[in-house]
Amino acid sequence: MAAAAISTTLMFGVAYSTGAWAAQDSSVQDVIDALKPHPGKSRGSRPVVAPPSDASTPLATAPASAATHPPSAHVTVVPRTATAEDDHPSLDFNIQFATGSAELTPRAMKTLDVLGKALSSKDLADSKFRIEGHTDTVGSADLNKELSTRRAQAVVAYLTQHYSITPDRLQAIGMGEESLLVPTGPNVPDQRNRRVHVVNISG
Repeated sequence: MAAAAISTTLMFGVAYSTGAWAAQDSSVQDVIDALKPHPGKSRGSRPVVAPPSDASTPLATAPASAATHPPSAHVTVVPRTATAEDDHPSLDFNIQFATGSAELTPRAMKTLDVLGKALSSKDLADSKFRIEGHTDTVGSADLNKELSTRRAQAVVAYLTQHYSITPDRLQAIGMGEESLLVPTGPNVPDQRNRRVHVVNISG
C-alpha cells in the first residue's frame, strides 16, 4: 500500500510511492510512520521520490488538511535493487549545507526540526538510527568521504542539542560517493545524491 511521500526538503523512498508534496505540508507523523520498525516485513525494491525545486514556507504555516490533500508535484522515480538493508525502515533527507562545508543552512534546520520531533516521539523513543552522509561525485572521493562524515556529524549534533536525543541513539557515518542514489559518472553534480539517509537500525 502506498505510503505518504515527503518531498522538497525531504526525499522519501518507500515501496510504490506515487505522489509528493512540499515539506512544509508534511507532518511529523509521516516521518514517524516511515521510520517505525516493521518486523518481518521486507520493503523490497524501493522507488525514490525526488523533491520539487521550490519550498521555503515555514512548517508552522502548513494547512491541517495537507496530509490528506497533497497538491500535485513533479515526481521522479528511481528504482533501485533491493538489499538486506531494505528491511530496515529508512528515509532520504535532502539536507542543504553551505557549499563545501558542514554548516547547516536555515532551510536544512527546518527539515531537521521535522526529523527531530519524529525521533523524540514515543513511537521511536526506543529506536536507534544510523545517520548517513552522502555526496555526489564532484571532487575527489577522499574529500567527499570526509565531507559527508562531517555533515552526518552536524546532523547528529543538531538533533542531540535541539531535541535532547541521547547520542547513543544516533550513529553518524560518512558514505561519500558510495551508494549513489542516482548513478552518475565522475564530477557530475546531482542534488539527489547530496542527501542524508536515516536508517532505523533497532531490532
